[in-house]
Amino acid sequence: MAQLHQDMLRLKQIQSIQAKVQLKAELLPAYAPYVEGVLSAGKGAGDEVLTTVMAWRIDTGDLAGALDIAEYALPYGLPMPDRFTRGTPCVVAEEVAQAALTALKAGGDFDRAILLRTAELTATHDMPDEARAKLHLALGKVDLKAFNPEHVDAAGIERLVNAKAQLARAIELHDKCGAKKDMDTVEKLLKKHAGEAG
Repeated sequence: MAQLHQDMLRLKQIQSIQAKVQLKAELLPAYAPYVEGVLSAGKGAGDEVLTTVMAWRIDTGDLAGALDIAEYALPYGLPMPDRFTRGTPCVVAEEVAQAALTALKAGGDFDRAILLRTAELTATHDMPDEARAKLHLALGKVDLKAFNPEHVDAAGIERLVNAKAQLARAIELHDKCGAKKDMDTVEKLLKKHAGEAG
């Protein structure tokens, strides 16, 4: 805890978000043995260090590592540190979804398995509808991006059907989540390529 306090003070002195992320990436390896020990003990013990490391892993792009902690923290109801206004399930769902949306907006790809694991881990936990909508929106966008109109097959059509279901759920949860344009695109593609698969 003393080490975390010192590291938090260092981070507070930095204004640049990018510089903060860089410092977090440098600091994280020192916490790995502690995290490993808590997770392998599996007794529901936890403190600010564990959930802070989870948040830092999300910030630095180590989403799989963050979800390893979430898989432990969520069933035990471990809270986020006081400086967070959102609960742990909400932070996990919303921040992973945001990482996906940011990557896609920049023209990149995102690992669908990470989103599916996030959805599975947070499925039974309470959170604002807007946060869960963001997760469904990200899943819908990933499935839509994976569709290749130059090579339409059964798997491609299935991705479109999945995208439609995820986007519909996002809109149902939060009408202004930004899914409607993608939904129009998916519906047009499904109409255009109906009967082409296989």
